[in-house]
Order: sequence, then C-alpha cells, then structure tokens
Amino acid sequence: MIRDKNFYKSFAILTLSIALQNLLTYSVNLADNIMIGRYSQDALSGVSLCNQFQFFLQMLVVGVSEGIVVLGARYWGKKEIRPIPSIIGCGLRFGGGLALLLFLAALIFPRQLIGVMTNDAAVAKEALQYLQIICFTYILFAITNMLASSLRSIGIVKIGYIIAGSTLCINIVLNYILIYGHFGAPALGVRGAAIATLVSRTVELLIVIWFLKFREHTLNLNVKKLIFIDKQYMPDYVRISLPLLITQALWGVNSIAQTAIIGNMQDSASVLPANSISVIVYQIISVIGYGAASAAAIITGKTLGEHESDPINGVKPLLHTLQILFLMIGVITGIVLYLSQWPILMIYNTLTPRAAELTRQFIIVLAITTVGTCYQMATDSGFLRAGGDTKFSMKNNNIWTWLICLPCAYLSAFVFKFPPVVVFFCLKMDQIGKCPIVYLRAKSFKWIHQVTR
Repeated sequence: MIRDKNFYKSFAILTLSIALQNLLTYSVNLADNIMIGRYSQDALSGVSLCNQFQFFLQMLVVGVSEGIVVLGARYWGKKEIRPIPSIIGCGLRFGGGLALLLFLAALIFPRQLIGVMTNDAAVAKEALQYLQIICFTYILFAITNMLASSLRSIGIVKIGYIIAGSTLCINIVLNYILIYGHFGAPALGVRGAAIATLVSRTVELLIVIWFLKFREHTLNLNVKKLIFIDKQYMPDYVRISLPLLITQALWGVNSIAQTAIIGNMQDSASVLPANSISVIVYQIISVIGYGAASAAAIITGKTLGEHESDPINGVKPLLHTLQILFLMIGVITGIVLYLSQWPILMIYNTLTPRAAELTRQFIIVLAITTVGTCYQMATDSGFLRAGGDTKFSMKNNNIWTWLICLPCAYLSAFVFKFPPVVVFFCLKMDQIGKCPIVYLRAKSFKWIHQVTR
C-alpha cells in the first residue's frame, strides 16, 4: 500500500470533485424523474424510454472523452502540453459527428425509435412528446461534456461541477414552472421537462466557453486550435479511442436493448417505472465509485508518463492500493443502496403496489452487483484503458453483454417467463462475472502500452 498522505489527498480531491459533478448531473435526472413521476406514471415511463437515447449519446461521449484523457494524461505526465489541443480537436470531430447523427435519427424517426422499446400506447404518446424536444439538446450536451472531460486530462475538474450545479438549479426551477403550470405558465407535462432541459444544456455550453476563454490558461484552447489541429495525432487517437468508442456505443445499444426487453414484458406498466427509479437511484449513490474510476485513470496515465523507462514498477504500488480502495467503496455503496429502498418508496408514493414492490427488488439486486461494478469497472477504466489496453476492454465487455447477459435475460423474460427480478438480475450479472477476468488482466501488467509519440 502507498503510504504517502499526499497521494491519498490528491486521489480524494479528484474522486470527490468528479463524484460531485456526477452527483449533480444525475440529480438533474433524478429531479426530472421525481417531478415527472409525481405528474403521472405513464409520463415517468415515457421519459425513461427517451432517456435511453440520452444514455446512448452519453456512452458515445464517454468513449470519445476517454480516448482524449488516455492520451492527454500521458502527455501531461511527460510535461508535453503542445499535443493535447490537437488530441481534443480529434475527439470533438468524432463526438460532434456522432451527436449530429443521433439528433437527426430522433428528429426524423421518433415514432419508429419509440416503437422498438414499448408496446404501451399511453407510454409511447408521452415519450414521443418528450423526444421531439429533447433531441435538440444532443449536440449541445456532446460538445459541453467532451470539453469538460478533456480538461480532466490535465487535472482541471472544478468546471464539471460548476456546470452540473448550474444545470440542476435551472432545471428544477423550470421543471416546477413548466411541468405543473405554476406562475401563470401552461402545464406542459413532459414537454415542459424537455424545454427545461434544453435551456439548461444551452447554459452549460455558455459556461464552458466562458471558462475556456477567461479562466483556463494551461492549454489556452480556442476555436483555431481545435479546428486547425496537428493531424499526425489523428492515427494515435483513433487507435486508442476506436475500441473505447465501439465498447461504449455497444453498451449504449445494450441499455436500449435492456429497456426493450423490460418494456415488452407482460407486466411492463409496472416494470418500466421500477427500472427507471432503481437505476437513477443507483446512479446517484454510486457516484463515488465512478469518480474513483475517473480519478484512477488520470493518475495512472500521469504516472505512466512519468515512468516511461520502468512503467511496471512505477505503477505497481498504485495498482495494489487502488484495487483495495475500489473494493471498500463497492461494499459501502452496496450497503447505502440497500438502505435507500425505504425512503425512495416514500418519495414515489404514486406508484402502484406492484411497481413499488418491483422497485424494492431491483434496488436489492443493484446493491449486490454494485460491489462488483465498483471493482471491475474502476479497474478496467482506471488501469486497463488508461494503460492503452482498450482492445481487451472491448472484447471483455462485449462478450459478457451480447453473448451472456442479453440472451439470458431474453430467455428468462419471453421463454421461461421468470419473474421480472430474475430478468433484471440477468441484465446486471456481468458486473460480478467480469471481476476475476479484470483482476487477472490487471495482475499480468500486459495492459501497459506505449501510446504517445
């Protein structure tokens, strides 16, 4: 174990800063979830369906951003700042293009996209109203989050929670006014929630632009640097990011497939809101685990850049220490998640008894699997991907998703007619199953690759 107190202080600051950003970001979704849930159960289910497209976009943005962080942190460790703006410019090209494609798909084919995920006409109607407005946030969201995530590669994390905090405040106020029709405004329901989010996303982007122009003085990013990039770094970025992008894109598709399985079950009117509530509660409570993973990736990349001559001995104490911390965070997260079921059901007091019982069962499943998530996800993102081992990560994640979890869930739901909680566990069991595989890969140190010039 590392005994340097400064290390733990730096790791804690990074973890808590990123966790705070994630907490505020997910709190926006939770605020939407609670306010829409108190408006009507069908509206909650409809918004949760549309959020799968938002989640898919978020996964694409994560894939693009992780490639930037892997390369950027390594150059930062080598004390070479000049290549980083070109790497960020590469990422913006990919991420912006993907966001544009998703926006056009949602704008042109909204009914077809919604129809894939539910057979309930009332839920589909609410989802369609929401999607036709929320799709205009996709490009704004992608640019904002790629720029904010890129700054993490050089240790700048505060802008993330400044953005998320402002969004949370704006979103809650506008939701209150527009969903229910307060202060003389019309009661717009799900359309009001979508308009509130669109305004929030616009403000986010303006804050990032202001920060880059007036507060960030290390990279000195501007439009010219991001457009006229040094193209020699493009192949490096593609080599690192493409497996990450494929992994995250397929994970986003997996989330849509999971919702399609749940949304087409016989008891979908109760299963959909239970899934929506349990997942957003999990996202809120697990922010420390995800923050630790992002912090580990930054520190690992920087450490590898500083110890290019002997990377294994340079990173070995870090690997041992952080894996133990990941497990501790997982156990604590699981306990908190389990205890959350009672206050959550008190908040969502409009649920039917069946939906409330399924929510409780789903939260218990997540309380168990989150121990595995906090270990394997953090080790994968914090070490394997940060070390450039993105192809292994792609293979491991996609084998579990497409060859094990989804087939088992499909058979459980539609062939064997198992209870919804069994189907839900099948969708989440990879979080436990990937642990020994990731552990052995990390222990081998085969994940350390040369990624910089």
